[in-house]
Amino acid sequence: MKKWMKTIAAMMTITMAMTGCGGGSDASADDAAGKYTVGIVQQLEHPALDAATLGFQEKLTELLDGNVTFDYQNAQGEQTNCTTIATKFVSDGVDLIMANATTALQSAAAATADIPIVGTSVTDYVTAGVVDSNEAPGRNVTGASDLAPIDEQIAMLTELVPDAQKVGIVYCSAEPNSMYQSKLAQAELDEANIAWAEYTAADSNEVQSVVTKAVAECDVLYVPTDNTMANNTEIIKNVAVPAGVPVIAGEEGICSGCGVATLSISYYDLGVKAAEMAYEILVNGANPAEMPIEYVSEGITEKYNAEIAEALQIAIPEDMVAIGE
Repeated sequence: MKKWMKTIAAMMTITMAMTGCGGGSDASADDAAGKYTVGIVQQLEHPALDAATLGFQEKLTELLDGNVTFDYQNAQGEQTNCTTIATKFVSDGVDLIMANATTALQSAAAATADIPIVGTSVTDYVTAGVVDSNEAPGRNVTGASDLAPIDEQIAMLTELVPDAQKVGIVYCSAEPNSMYQSKLAQAELDEANIAWAEYTAADSNEVQSVVTKAVAECDVLYVPTDNTMANNTEIIKNVAVPAGVPVIAGEEGICSGCGVATLSISYYDLGVKAAEMAYEILVNGANPAEMPIEYVSEGITEKYNAEIAEALQIAIPEDMVAIGE
């Protein structure tokens, strides 16, 4: 009897050990329970990116009836942090990674070729180097683009500053999607027979000197959706406004900090669209490689910064909406 009991105990010990070894990560356990784990890497804190993350979390929670756990991590604008966060998500075995902004997306794509990745707040995925084409990504990456109608933004610029002779396009040279937008803006300005010049900062340390040079040489500045500029709007405002040079911004967050006007998509809606794509991947087995990059076509609104418009004495059309109203 004693030998038999010892044998049973030994078998139970082995069984428990095997169960522990086969259990995998917490994410795998959640899968078995019908709950998903989604890692979110956000490049930095900024109203636009924050809104995209919120839209993503709220919509995906709704679509999955609450059966989702988010591991939200903010990289505080550091590329090395993006890499560390993405690597940890891969180690943890999350079901999907949502990458918010270009550097975050590039880091996630470099960390895994297997876990599905949905990007948001990224202008052009091909320029970012993470897909083969926007129509057929060909990899484990897809997402929603924050590309606004730049032709309409330049039309707004010419309407608000009709006497502009030269436009300064200001962005960070380390952000490929800003360069992409600059090329589109250049084409529109050429079409309108308006002179332009690019003014690029390598990082935040160069923003003040670059903007100072730009306002000395131009009548108006155009700042596309650019994370470095978005993080330094106070510097841009403190240089441009005293110089009497208006800024047309690529999105509402930048405009609220230093711009006169913008034609901006809703970043909350952008996050919602990314969540809908994530749902198709997680629940319906959609393949990111075959999911075209999507765009926000609704909720694009002309908005203006009332304080700066008044300071620069710029007449605002009645159909434009003041930011915050």
